[in-house]
Order: sequence, then C-alpha cells, then structure tokens
Amino acid sequence: MTSDVACSPDACCSLRVLVVEDDPEVLEASLEALELLGHWATGVRSAEGALDRFLEGAFDVLMADIGLPALSGLELAGKLQARCGLPIIFATASQMPDRPMPGSVWLSKPFSLDQLADALRQVAQFRRTAPTSMPTPAPLAQLQAQPTWQRA
Repeated sequence: MTSDVACSPDACCSLRVLVVEDDPEVLEASLEALELLGHWATGVRSAEGALDRFLEGAFDVLMADIGLPALSGLELAGKLQARCGLPIIFATASQMPDRPMPGSVWLSKPFSLDQLADALRQVAQFRRTAPTSMPTPAPLAQLQAQPTWQRA
C-alpha cells in the first residue's frame, strides 16, 4: 500500500501498476523491470482484460501500450480516467501527440530502467497533487536509448 506521507518529493514510493501489453515478451520484461524498481505489478494482454480485472482503488497507475488489438490503450486510458482519475504511463513506440492526455506520461519504447523510474516518479507526483484535476505533464524526453535491462 502506498503512503504519500512517507514519500519525499524526489522519491518514488512503491506503486501498484496494471500493465497492459499485447506482446508477451515485452509484458514479462515490463513486469520484471517494475519489480526491480520496487513496485508491485500485474499484467494483462488486452484492454478488455484490463477492464475486466480493474477494481477501483486496487491500482495506483496504468501502464499501457497504445497499439493494442480491438480497444486501444488510449481508449482504455480514457475509460479508466473517467472512472477514477488513474494516472497513465503510455509505454509505446507510437509518436507522442501534440497535446498529451492530462495525467499521463509518454514513455518511448525501447526504454531504459532509468526512464521507467522517471516516468513512475512523475505519476507518483500526479497522485500527490489534487486527484480531481490531473496536471498536463512536461513530456518525458523521447529517447530511443537501448534498454539497460535485458531479459535472461
């Protein structure tokens, strides 16, 4: 469970992350990276699966790919933000739009462990601000760095 009181502004507390990624290898690597960073994470391979599994208050952040089959990551994020204002990390190879969704961070694939940690710090900050009005974040640098972590 996250304790905002124990979090300093420059630190990222342990978050409960729902990862939505249709590529099983990327999903597994993302879950491993989140756990390495000290977060609790679970994953599903479709937006529909995320909606079925989602319980309000059970997750602190959604980390989703944009190009999911059927319902897109953007559509999923819109539905969940409308329900509960959930912060979103879009982990995708798609180009960031000119006007990102408020309360979201854009993380370009492939991303490093440090870039993932930065994105998590940003969403942790969103959670400490007024939950009813999510700020529009400064875009995360769209670095095309090779990941610093690899699957075994």
